[in-house]
Amino acid sequence: MRPLHFFLRLSARMMRMRKTTIGLIIVIFVTVSATIAYLLEPSTFHSWFNALYWVMTTMATVGYGDFFAATVAGKIFTLFLYIFGIGLLSLVIGKIIDSIAGIQRQREAGTLNFHGGNHVILINWSRKARSAIDEILTYDPKAQIVIVDETDRHPALQMHQVHFVSGDPSSAETLIKAGIERARAAIIFADTRIEETSLTDGKSLLIASSIERIAPEVHTTVEIMHEKHIQNFRFVQVNEFVLSHDAISSLAVRAALQEGNSAVISQLISREHGDDIYEVPCNPAWKTYGEAFQALLGQGATLLADRNDMSINRRLSESIPADARLYVVADEATYRRITGK
Repeated sequence: MRPLHFFLRLSARMMRMRKTTIGLIIVIFVTVSATIAYLLEPSTFHSWFNALYWVMTTMATVGYGDFFAATVAGKIFTLFLYIFGIGLLSLVIGKIIDSIAGIQRQREAGTLNFHGGNHVILINWSRKARSAIDEILTYDPKAQIVIVDETDRHPALQMHQVHFVSGDPSSAETLIKAGIERARAAIIFADTRIEETSLTDGKSLLIASSIERIAPEVHTTVEIMHEKHIQNFRFVQVNEFVLSHDAISSLAVRAALQEGNSAVISQLISREHGDDIYEVPCNPAWKTYGEAFQALLGQGATLLADRNDMSINRRLSESIPADARLYVVADEATYRRITGK
């Protein structure tokens, strides 16, 4: 029973070893075993590499039979490999499987750091955030998305492009784990789990302040419950605001009073169906808004705005400023043709 007891104790100790330590042990074990095998039967293996090949096939239990021990010493050493070598390799395989399972468990729990870049961070999980994922992937099927939420389980586990970080979104540690400094944009959704809307906006403001402090260059969009709180968010230099209830109320009124109006708006705010709003580069040959309007119209696009100014179609004779950002309504094929993408 003593050899068995020793083997069990040895296995238990090795299971507690670091993966790098076990990896080093198996490399040394294979190297030494190949050397011993070649020294025991040089006429069988002819070279050290052949002995290494034999040790590996023996430990992996595939044994092709092209090399085998002929002497008693060689056969005893083969038995040694059967007992310890195969067990050691099985231990390594078990460690690898355990590591993969551990990474998956960490991914589910949201404890892994995100190491990518140019990604979109969605803060506070909700049905709106789920719809936002679909919309982002419609724009860019290869986009990387990171969800930050205080829940302890990945809310979109089946989507491999979506990483999850669990923690307080206003915490610098959590935002850094989500790669906020390398992010393309951050969208802060109102936390619907908070019943008091003022507190909801307060939490969003705290998160926005943390993002501004850590990564001021990241484009930040915030869903706001009350319009009166917008000035507070301007103070922390949030890039875009979305009023949570106003858009829904406006669409409902338009649907009731102007039939078909809401369908047009819904089409423009979703890329999944019909035309969409795109930003197009300003051609140096366009001197006025009128020239830009005619040129784009000839390509199948309608000039809509310069930044947030939608009155430019009433000022077609005016010169286009150097810092203009032109937006058009078009389908994706037309947009790609205009931009050459």
